[in-house]
Amino acid sequence: MIADPHSDQAGRLATLQSLDILDTEAEAEFDEVVALASRICETPISLISLVAEDRQWFKARVGMADPETGLDKSICAHAILEDGFFEVEDTRNDPRTVSNPLVAGEPNLRFYAGAPLVAEDGLPMGMLCVLDDKPRKLTELQRDTLRVLARQVMRQIELKQALKQQETLRAEMDHRVKNSLQTIASFVRLYARGVSDPAAKPALEAIQRRIDATGALHEELQNSVTGSVVNIQTFLSRVCSHLQAAAGGQVVIVQSCEAFHLSHDQASAIGMIVSEFAANSLKHGFPEGAAGEIAIAIEKTVDGHQLICRDNGLGSNGAALVAPPSRIGGLGQSLMQAAAAQLGGELETTLSAGGSYLKVAF
Repeated sequence: MIADPHSDQAGRLATLQSLDILDTEAEAEFDEVVALASRICETPISLISLVAEDRQWFKARVGMADPETGLDKSICAHAILEDGFFEVEDTRNDPRTVSNPLVAGEPNLRFYAGAPLVAEDGLPMGMLCVLDDKPRKLTELQRDTLRVLARQVMRQIELKQALKQQETLRAEMDHRVKNSLQTIASFVRLYARGVSDPAAKPALEAIQRRIDATGALHEELQNSVTGSVVNIQTFLSRVCSHLQAAAGGQVVIVQSCEAFHLSHDQASAIGMIVSEFAANSLKHGFPEGAAGEIAIAIEKTVDGHQLICRDNGLGSNGAALVAPPSRIGGLGQSLMQAAAAQLGGELETTLSAGGSYLKVAF
């Protein structure tokens, strides 16, 4: 016989849907639970069964080929109507199970025992169960083990859903921050075009660079799987793309970096150094629209990585053309030194006839 719906079927199904667990891929931690339950209870079949509106679906299974069955074959649908542990020593002697197709026919199930998977709201989502093809009875230790394992399964399901929700909120936050920064950057860019003050213009350009770098960071964080680490290859590409737009077509900015991940703090430090180096090169290495190249690379080393920035601009040949350092330029140098320290490295800079060079090992 098919089990009656739960007394709070609507609420139960809503909770099950909110857990976002149905039809997900197999996961090792759940597979290990059913394998352990089967061994401890000495049964050929063990299931993590979630009872949906018109089916029971198995998040993990041992000894059962089908990933789901209809409710007409579900003993778990009866089990979730009971309080606590559910055990049927002989399914042919119980009116709830005797007509079940899996009892009356293959695989001739004769025994069922299960502990409920209870959500935080107190509603049962399904069962962690064991089954056998002969009548039997579990020991108290086996029952206690199933109860403990069932609680752990439910905590794992709820934890995974909480992490998914956190990731969704984080991605939305990074998306909104990125959009806000892009809006601010557009206003700064428009305002800078109408400014002729020799002190204000470089200040606005510096603000623009830092906004662009921060926006690129949040864009990468938005696409990050974990939200706490950044793919440096794509992040560096975004930063250099913004810098190329600001540089125009005379100076080409090239970048080289393999795919690997760093924390968002480290990525932010790299973005700061690269942005400030490029700005300094464009201002002093390629004055009055001179052509050239700025190269940015992150390379693997024996001890970690190194960031190398170089240009083929005027270098030391342009020293006489460089005005005394401004407060903006001095701030840029201080920011690069602070960023290098954040990476756990030291800033090394060289100015030669072949251009300028910067390295940070971290």
